[in-house]
Amino acid sequence: MQVLFQKNIHERHKNHIKWEGMEVESMALLRRCLAVLLCTAVLVGGTALTLAAVARLPGRAWLLRGAMLCQDPAATVSLSWPVPVEKPRPATPQPSAVSPEATPQPSPDSQPESTVVSPSPSPEPTVTPLPSAAPQIENPGSIRAEQYGQGSGTGYITLGAGSIHNLTQYSDADLRAAVTTPSLPFAVEVDSEEPQVLILHTHATETYQTWPDLVYDPDFTARTQNNELNMCAVGEKMAEVLNAAGINTLHDTTLHDSPSYTESYDRSYATTQAYLEKYPSIKVVLDVHRDAIEDADGTRVKPLCTVDGEDTAQVMIIAGCDNGSSIRLPNWRLNLRFAAAWEDAMESRTPGLTRPVMCAYRYYNQDLTTGSLLIEIGGHANTVAEAIRGGQYAAEALAVLLGGHVE
Repeated sequence: MQVLFQKNIHERHKNHIKWEGMEVESMALLRRCLAVLLCTAVLVGGTALTLAAVARLPGRAWLLRGAMLCQDPAATVSLSWPVPVEKPRPATPQPSAVSPEATPQPSPDSQPESTVVSPSPSPEPTVTPLPSAAPQIENPGSIRAEQYGQGSGTGYITLGAGSIHNLTQYSDADLRAAVTTPSLPFAVEVDSEEPQVLILHTHATETYQTWPDLVYDPDFTARTQNNELNMCAVGEKMAEVLNAAGINTLHDTTLHDSPSYTESYDRSYATTQAYLEKYPSIKVVLDVHRDAIEDADGTRVKPLCTVDGEDTAQVMIIAGCDNGSSIRLPNWRLNLRFAAAWEDAMESRTPGLTRPVMCAYRYYNQDLTTGSLLIEIGGHANTVAEAIRGGQYAAEALAVLLGGHVE
């Protein structure tokens, strides 16, 4: 009996252990199921959020991202996607850069003639309008006009018309003997196809007043790179006159004094040499400048004469002289003979146009030809118009001297 009771107890204990094991297994299965459900929920939620985000992309970009996300999430996340540019709203359109109706092209080739809109008239690009009066200037300087007469007596050589101012140690008789020979030291061929004259400017940026009032701006350097206002404008007029008279003339507009004033004569020397090598027919080389005359009190003086009722800048030729050392001009007397002949022609044709020729110890590259001279057209107090008129009358006299066709 006791054995049977113990067997019964043993069986119950065994069954209890069996049920406990089944209960543990059931709980473990339940936890696994819950974990699977939780992961599925997270995955589904994340996918839904991602698809909702990419669906905001324009066009079909969201389909591409969604497909890549499903295939390889890690790769999709690592990619750099361009930021979409929002298009302008129809209610507030951005102005178009090209509008054929509002801004038609001026060229008739691209549109029918009837639809071309003529542009508003504009001034010619080659014309620089000059002020009719001086602007407001703080502490302006004064300008006065003076007509310089011819010299006489000691230190001057009187010509048929005009004169030479002797600023050298040579005697007046020596200079007079140099200029009495009637013929020029060179021969110019009229109506030639080969250049005979070269005009250039060592100090091309020298300029003039741009208004007629007798005041100047002390802060203005009287220099400009605008070729309509500097020495190139005067040289252009002179070349025009000579060419019209049958004197084949070249005009070089190189700004030899820009950007540096230093060594400008070295640069113009090289320019002249290059022209003479290319055109050995050139006989005359004119370096056209302007003067700068001031009184002790700072008043600027403009050399002025009246020609046919118009104010005209006076002109002055400078002929260099050899000093036996630093200035080597072995043919200076020939250059002076040319200067005297041109001076006489100018004063005979246009009385009062010239100031006396300056013969001084100056070099000015005048050893390159026997027809090399420097001529000052007015000064920095003259107006551009006065200077251009002075250059015109000087060139007309030169054309007559060289045998050109001048009325």
